[in-house]
Amino acid sequence: MVSDAAYSIEPEDDEGASQPQQVAPIRARPVPRINIQAFCENQETAAAIQQASEDRRLAKAHVNVRMGGIDAAVTFFRSTSTPNLIVIESFLKGQELVAELDRLAEVCDPGTKVIAIGHVNDVLLYRELMKRGVSEYVVAPMNVAQIIESISDIYANPDSDPVGQIVAFVGAKGGAGSSTVCHNTAFAISADLQDEAVIVDLDLPFGTAGLDFNQDPIQGIAEALSSPERMDEVLLDRLLSRCSDHLSLFAAPGTLDRTHDIEAASCETVLDTVRSNVPWVALDVPHIWTDWAQQVVLRADHVVLTASRIWQI
Repeated sequence: MVSDAAYSIEPEDDEGASQPQQVAPIRARPVPRINIQAFCENQETAAAIQQASEDRRLAKAHVNVRMGGIDAAVTFFRSTSTPNLIVIESFLKGQELVAELDRLAEVCDPGTKVIAIGHVNDVLLYRELMKRGVSEYVVAPMNVAQIIESISDIYANPDSDPVGQIVAFVGAKGGAGSSTVCHNTAFAISADLQDEAVIVDLDLPFGTAGLDFNQDPIQGIAEALSSPERMDEVLLDRLLSRCSDHLSLFAAPGTLDRTHDIEAASCETVLDTVRSNVPWVALDVPHIWTDWAQQVVLRADHVVLTASRIWQI
């Protein structure tokens, strides 16, 4: 059950009666759909992170808590990709902690953010870690509110990089199989990497993503493109169709009862909202070359071009 976990602690008074604790309001925005792996050395820290994961602000995030600290993290990520955010706890001090985090950096994928939890209040250490790319250094013990705010501040900062990467799938010609490649790639990311992925079907009249995943939503990408000024994380949640634990669909209407005149600015606004909330965005781009389609492809982080081989007999 999702709750305001930071407000759930009610200490007892001298007579044993439960008294509500006065807690300062948490000034934290909801965290987007990201994967968070925490490696702790203290059971109290692990319990606080686990409790924070039940808060409504982290409801979209997938949080896993393990023990073992930096050594366990380095061993674990030698054989698997790193998540969007790693929370690491260590009892080490000064240059010993810096050296161990450098060892962790060797197995981290580009774009992974790190929150380091230490047990030493050292300003020089903090500055050194910031220079090396650590997102935040906080001193234990931490309560639930501090954990939520530390994570939220990273992704709520307007100067930070977008959460997600956009991959545009385009066919060299009609019928080349670009949609099939797009849908299967997004499914593989969600199933094998356990990362959140969204398929955006931009072929509004003839899109097949809904058919492939047995989804027939009432609303989808067409509604978002018609009112881009309304797009935020709340509306995004309403318009997405959940296909699996980690895969969602921004479905096309797939009907011919109306025409769709898409503007490049509308596409940019909608896709910026999606990529700020989801790690992977797979764009199923139709085989057309309009202003908006060109801008979508040019602004994507990656472009996958699908071509079919011509057999000559």
